[in-house]
Amino acid sequence: MAISKESIFAAADAMLEGGQRVTLEAVRQITGGSYTTISPALNEWKAKQAAAAMPLREAAPQSVVNRLNDLGTEIWAVAMELANSRLATEREALDKARQALEANRDEATALADKLSAQLEAMQGRLTVAEEASVAAQGQVKELEEALGSERVRVQTADARVEELRRELDRAQAGLLDASKEASSAREASARMAGQIEVLKEQSEALMARLPVAGK
Repeated sequence: MAISKESIFAAADAMLEGGQRVTLEAVRQITGGSYTTISPALNEWKAKQAAAAMPLREAAPQSVVNRLNDLGTEIWAVAMELANSRLATEREALDKARQALEANRDEATALADKLSAQLEAMQGRLTVAEEASVAAQGQVKELEEALGSERVRVQTADARVEELRRELDRAQAGLLDASKEASSAREASARMAGQIEVLKEQSEALMARLPVAGK
């Protein structure tokens, strides 16, 4: 929104009436806007204030003219000429100083606007960086929680592996025992088969010696 010259004048008048020092930054705090917009209007206001404060130059009183007659009038004219010459010189020097001051002020105003824009941009980047930092911290927290859960799962899996390993050891021990028992059973079976074969042969021998019926 553009700032009007009238609002700048009103702010400067209010500060002057309140006994405050009228500066570019102080007016900007009241009206807002940029230094580039406020500076020309404030310079115009200060020029009007300076013009209003200048004393009025009046002609010599008639009584003086009458008393001094021609000599007094000539002396007054010479004095006015000298005063006007000096005033012109001072005005020229003042105008040059004013131009240099305005040039410096314009340069400072442009620099202030540039620095203000850079500051706003830096603040914007700082806000983005802070938001990114908060998001990164949230991601780190989530990763830490996930890592904690993964560690619990790994510990549970390790415990399960150890339990299965113990069960495998027990199964292997049982298998070894069963293998030994099977070997013992095979040996016992072989011995029994030999005994059965002996008994079978003995039985056949006995049957051969028995008399045949009807003879």
